[in-house]
Amino acid sequence: MKIVLFQPQIPQNAGNIVRTCAVTGSDLIMVRPLGFKTTDRWLKRAGLDYWEGVDVTFIDDLESYLDSLQVPFYFFSSKATKCYTTIDFGKDDHLIFGSETTGLPPHYHQKWADQFCTIPMKGGVRCLNLSNSVAVGLYEAWRQLDFFRN
Repeated sequence: MKIVLFQPQIPQNAGNIVRTCAVTGSDLIMVRPLGFKTTDRWLKRAGLDYWEGVDVTFIDDLESYLDSLQVPFYFFSSKATKCYTTIDFGKDDHLIFGSETTGLPPHYHQKWADQFCTIPMKGGVRCLNLSNSVAVGLYEAWRQLDFFRN
């Protein structure tokens, strides 16, 4: 699977997500601009020594990238209505998460409305931490795939 972070802002989140990718064998794609330098000490510290075991790619244009994909992709957003557990995930899917501060651009919601899902949360709160959201989404996909044992 591939985790896609759209313009992530917080290095500690990215570092934690690298760790999650490492233990699940997932690739990571980060869409520029990033809100930090990849040499940031907090990023390195949060990712510990997991960076070497994860295929990390940087791209500049998510929309073009998605237009060229031949595999399913899903956006996770607090603004979606479809629950993430209703999706039938596959091993080559891309799970896309928006920026901690601005989320995903509105035109993505319009262009790919059917590919948006949400992680349920109680009302009146902002949203779940990005690294936690990635873990919840990725582990649901992994669970559906019997943790790649089948």
